[in-house]
Amino acid sequence: MAEGGASVPAEHLLEWAKTDKRRLLHAVYRVGDLDKTIKFYTEGLGMKLLRKRDIPDEKYSNAFLGFGPETSQFVVELTYNYGVDKYDIGTGFGHFAIATEDINKLVENVRAIGGNVTREPGPVKGGSTVIAFVKDPDGYTFELIQRGPTPEPLCQVMLRVGDLDRAISFYEKALGMKLLRKKDVPDYKYTIAMVGYADEDKTTVLELTYNYGVTEYTKGNAYAQIAVSTDDVYKSAEVVNLVTQELGGKITRQPGPIPGINTKITAFLDPDGWKTVLVDNEDFLKELPKEE
Repeated sequence: MAEGGASVPAEHLLEWAKTDKRRLLHAVYRVGDLDKTIKFYTEGLGMKLLRKRDIPDEKYSNAFLGFGPETSQFVVELTYNYGVDKYDIGTGFGHFAIATEDINKLVENVRAIGGNVTREPGPVKGGSTVIAFVKDPDGYTFELIQRGPTPEPLCQVMLRVGDLDRAISFYEKALGMKLLRKKDVPDYKYTIAMVGYADEDKTTVLELTYNYGVTEYTKGNAYAQIAVSTDDVYKSAEVVNLVTQELGGKITRQPGPIPGINTKITAFLDPDGWKTVLVDNEDFLKELPKEE
């Protein structure tokens, strides 16, 4: 039900989700040593520390890092919980990806600060795109992709799903995303689908991966969620509620303002249990520190 109480026909809700002003804002996950991770991301991966905050009453600290301002680019939100130095990433989370014009230099930067390079730069099997893989201090994997200039260097979040067609349909309907491409790799027994709001070289996308015959994964307690912007969290929640009735998943936080900061959000799980938080566009911008 919308905030005003008027019912909106299902077909209008699904169409509205495609025209709503949305983009991927940030990925939230937990780390065991905030300063160590910040050093790795800034010196090794070339990110900038955008802001940092400590919440002693709640016993946690946050750091936001990325390649550009939060007003226009996708960033990572790292969470350090006091006294917790280790987390279980689980089997479901895949990786983040960074597009770079000089993959060899980026790999050497990672190696120079003691990072773990798990795949040296080289072309993907059967293709020409050059990639590499590295791991951060907590064991999160980053895929590095050789690519021309892009407005979104932090370009992918990969999650494993148990039913790819269901997952694609869910993100198309519940979040208004587009299926950008789908690729089956029978030699390695997996299929991927890229979904997002614009072409892969222009925006951050979700890479949904289905491994043949695997329908369930463990989530662990490390990776938390992705945040997506919306012009109307109430109408967005109506859309999600409608889609979960068809495809599964559930709303975990009804739409409304967060006590204390008044930012309006709603949160839900997709059919595979991955969490998304929808955040009001105007409220999100009010949260950001004023530029001097």
